[in-house]
Amino acid sequence: MHYLTATEMLTLLRARQVSAVELLQAHLRRIEEVNPRVNAIVTLAAERALAEAAQADRDLARGRWRGPLHGLPVAHKDLADTAGIRTTYGSPLFADHVPASDAPLVRRMREAGAITVGKTNTPEFGTGSHTVNEIFGATRNPYDLSRSAGGSSGGAAAALATGMVPLADGSDMGGSLRNPASFCNVTGLRPTPGRVPSPSPTAAWFTLSVPGPMARSAQDLALLMSVISGFDPASPLSITEGGEVFAGPLEIDPAGLRIAWSPDLGGLPVDAETAEVTARAPAVLAGLGARVEPVELDLSDAEDAFRIYRAWYYALAYGELPQERLGANVRWNVERGREVTGADLARAERLRSGLYRRMHDFFGEYDFILAPVSQVPPFPVEAPYVSEINGEALPDYLAWMRSAYWVSVLHAPAASVPCGFTAGGLPVGVQIIGPPFADMRVLRLAHAFERATGHGSRRPPLP
Repeated sequence: MHYLTATEMLTLLRARQVSAVELLQAHLRRIEEVNPRVNAIVTLAAERALAEAAQADRDLARGRWRGPLHGLPVAHKDLADTAGIRTTYGSPLFADHVPASDAPLVRRMREAGAITVGKTNTPEFGTGSHTVNEIFGATRNPYDLSRSAGGSSGGAAAALATGMVPLADGSDMGGSLRNPASFCNVTGLRPTPGRVPSPSPTAAWFTLSVPGPMARSAQDLALLMSVISGFDPASPLSITEGGEVFAGPLEIDPAGLRIAWSPDLGGLPVDAETAEVTARAPAVLAGLGARVEPVELDLSDAEDAFRIYRAWYYALAYGELPQERLGANVRWNVERGREVTGADLARAERLRSGLYRRMHDFFGEYDFILAPVSQVPPFPVEAPYVSEINGEALPDYLAWMRSAYWVSVLHAPAASVPCGFTAGGLPVGVQIIGPPFADMRVLRLAHAFERATGHGSRRPPLP
């Protein structure tokens, strides 16, 4: 039961063929079986979840359907506040922190009937695409326990891949929804900024970091987006369209679509095995009737824009915390942020604005961009980050994520979809990037791709 899609589980619940308690118990058994090996769920709220599942069954018996997620077990990234459940942000500073209220995304999922099972692992404050922190340790890749699950939503991706939950949430600044989805053979969507509201008392207009959904299929991503998207007056950039945008059918005919294929996003180093797997993606879409053309992209202006904005944000968000108690990655980012000048911010704004205008023209010619999600397959879990690709040394811990964070600068929706496996059985994802605000179109193409390949149905080699 735990490997059914969320949509299939809901059908069984509505038909009273399974109860919410039975569904939850199946997932709790799965957590007990596999979580000690992968370390995906770091705080479990089983007793509370069982009480909520029992209430969901009573509601259903009375004919009350609370919402689109009624009775579904879910897990929340440990960056998202959950009322009454420990939320650490992956930092020793907040090891015993229990919020009094839910983050808006969590609140919307609960109001739609979802049942919170627990919290998923993340690096400290989501810093980096490798999920490890001093409180809980590392999350391991379920396809090879010696490898990283990616990050920063690595706990969510590993939980989904192993059937611990059917839906999970995450966040993405430089690839944190897409990279772990790629590493763990699941799906993740970085929505257009503002599509999923993200109120903030300190950085309300910051658009590089967005919350979003993770699942085992594009259909389930759309289901979760129908709940978590929509206008929120507390978030000044939130998009007025509601979740009904994601309620329609996902089936499309790709015939005639114009798709730009970029194997390296403009000259980035790509590991040979990753390149080999992702190079199969264009033929899949061409076989469905799309016109797929190799293109030479120049997204290099995104490099300085991303790093300047990211550094500025870290100084703003974490600069007042006791630096001696923070991990090295967070401290490094704060230090870079304190070096940012007004001239730097002006440069970042010019670069990003110019890139946005050029990509607006580009999307007038092409409907989508197809590209690798990550430049490497899952790397050894003991490594702090990827330090070289194809023999090319990288300058710092951020550089190996460029294929994801350059796309973050575009203000565009991007989905990670399973694309295949290396010779050693490691998952590799492909990135489907659409023009700004075309989130549902991206999910439709992702759905067509996954239906054509079936890669997402290959489960980890865990009992």
